[in-house]
Amino acid sequence: MTAMLDSPFPLTAVPDAAPSSLPHNLEAEQALLGCLMFDNGAYERLYDGLQAQHFYEPFHQRLFSTIEEQIRVGHLAEPITLLDKFKNDQAFQDLGGIRYFADLVDRAPPAANANDYARVIYDLAIRRNLIRLGGEIAKAATSDTADAREQIEVAEAQLFAMAEKGSSSTGFIPFSEAVSTALQVAEEAFHRDGGLAGTATRLADLDRQIGGLHKSDLIILAGRPSMGKTALATNIAMNVARHYKYEPQADGTRKTVDGGVVAFYSLEMSADQLATRLLADASGVSGDRLRKGEIDMSEFARLKEAAMEIGASPLYIDDTGGISLAKLTARARRLKRTVGLDCIIVDYLQLVTVGEAGGAMNRVQEVSTITMGLKSLAKELAVPVIALSQLSRQVEARDDKRPQLSDLRESGSIEQDADIVMFVYRESYYLGRAEPREGTEEHLKWQEDMDRVRGTAEVIIGKQRHGPIGTVRLSFDENVTRFGNLANPERYASYSNE
Repeated sequence: MTAMLDSPFPLTAVPDAAPSSLPHNLEAEQALLGCLMFDNGAYERLYDGLQAQHFYEPFHQRLFSTIEEQIRVGHLAEPITLLDKFKNDQAFQDLGGIRYFADLVDRAPPAANANDYARVIYDLAIRRNLIRLGGEIAKAATSDTADAREQIEVAEAQLFAMAEKGSSSTGFIPFSEAVSTALQVAEEAFHRDGGLAGTATRLADLDRQIGGLHKSDLIILAGRPSMGKTALATNIAMNVARHYKYEPQADGTRKTVDGGVVAFYSLEMSADQLATRLLADASGVSGDRLRKGEIDMSEFARLKEAAMEIGASPLYIDDTGGISLAKLTARARRLKRTVGLDCIIVDYLQLVTVGEAGGAMNRVQEVSTITMGLKSLAKELAVPVIALSQLSRQVEARDDKRPQLSDLRESGSIEQDADIVMFVYRESYYLGRAEPREGTEEHLKWQEDMDRVRGTAEVIIGKQRHGPIGTVRLSFDENVTRFGNLANPERYASYSNE
């Protein structure tokens, strides 16, 4: 028996079959339940993480759950009103029936101490889960059939879940709880500027089309080389990170109210190359001239000012080349646990590996494993995951080079697992490489077309699980690789999702 706080209960009311098996404190459970029945108002001051499953005694689990239900619907939770709920409960009768309730209330400590008892109960529940999980890990480790690296990944996922929620498995969630969460999201969107339910990208028409970046969504951002996939991803990353605001919570955690903490896995570019792009964007200094050192004092001053402005943004870059899915997942969990995490960007999908487990897989199976893993990670951490993807060469063989879902490499699994598929397309890129001879009628027509599309880009929403597909037009500055909002009100044409 683990005694954490002094309690007025002698611990003779509840039978203890295995006092040394798992850490628990029945006196703390009795004290808290007595507090709640004596003063229902104490429930509002309890530690948010406490749930019925954290009580050691099964009857105490049912009693806490019933008290919680009564209070939430506005009913009184005291011995007489609770009696009818448990009159057929054998454990209740074995404990003494209504006399047990009366003893809990009579010996209840001051309601001001309720939260202290709640934290003791919660802490001991976590310790019990750790012991159980340790046993499961030890048992799995003795098996010759399971891969050791996979066991590490599974164990880390379970530990992360315990660190976040106090339980290694959430199991079924009541529909009422899911509805309540959905209503809360809608309410936050209603009160938020712009009315977005998700995290804003700050690209107005894109946000209007997709509703921002939503938790648990896997978003595929695809395009041919030089279309601006990485540029758009870095723009979104910096827009989210620069606007990060949070509210401190009573338990010491932070609740994000705007923007967010971003993890950027740059598998193709180094961290300093990515930073150079972001500096060019923030300062307005040409990235090409920046790399060549062809800048003057005023531009250097702008660079220093931009570096100070964006340097404190919560954007974390991992430029490990060929990172495995297991390492990517583990590092994301660690960042979520230590700093917080609101968005993950992977540049790009085809460069992620599946480790030793991929030895017997073909490329389609590997990509399928990666997309399923990224979708699972998005759900586990409750953050949007944006994964960049290459397109097949068949785009170049068509007259209209706007990409389609079928152009995705290993498209089956990517299209299936993604909640949103977006394509970046710049018509000016292709027109610029098809210039006719000057002085001809074709050249005049070409010039008109170039003037029409220069400085613009299209983001084609090819799939959106929860909304319409369509095309969003954005501005694009090649010098600083910056996407932005077009001033023209006729910015995009949307199409039916059917």
